[in-house]
Amino acid sequence: MSDTPELILGEYRRSLDERFRLSIPAEMIEAMGASDVPFILAKERPGCLSLWNARACKAALDEGMDLVRRKIAAGKLAGRLGQVQMLGRLLSTRHAEVEMTGRGRLLIPEGFRDFLRVEAGGEVVIVGAAIALDLWHPKAWFDYTAGRMPKFRRLFDRLSG
Repeated sequence: MSDTPELILGEYRRSLDERFRLSIPAEMIEAMGASDVPFILAKERPGCLSLWNARACKAALDEGMDLVRRKIAAGKLAGRLGQVQMLGRLLSTRHAEVEMTGRGRLLIPEGFRDFLRVEAGGEVVIVGAAIALDLWHPKAWFDYTAGRMPKFRRLFDRLSG
């Protein structure tokens, strides 16, 4: 078995049910590390949520927050308290721990529904984002790819070269 992480790739269209549950493709759940682990749902940009394996996400977040705490304690952020407050506000609402049901369904929490901008019964585009899953409002996904697809070759060459 390889130590190289599997990249999460693919694009699927699914509908939210009347309870705001979304069926995630099994192969995408497997690539994220199985269905029985907790996940973190994060607000990325209006019309987009990201789904992360909680262990990986929490480790990175905890490391960053420990650094911020040490800087506050050392007085290194005294002149930037407004930014520290903004970080706290965004962290308070940016992410939530969620669980996948045995059937691969994810319940979109209430505050995240507004951010995603998809009504019950509406379509969601599920996109593999290499290290996480993105859940997109279809128009937001179109706008995002339309602006970035022309830069694909340069990005690919930069990352793979």
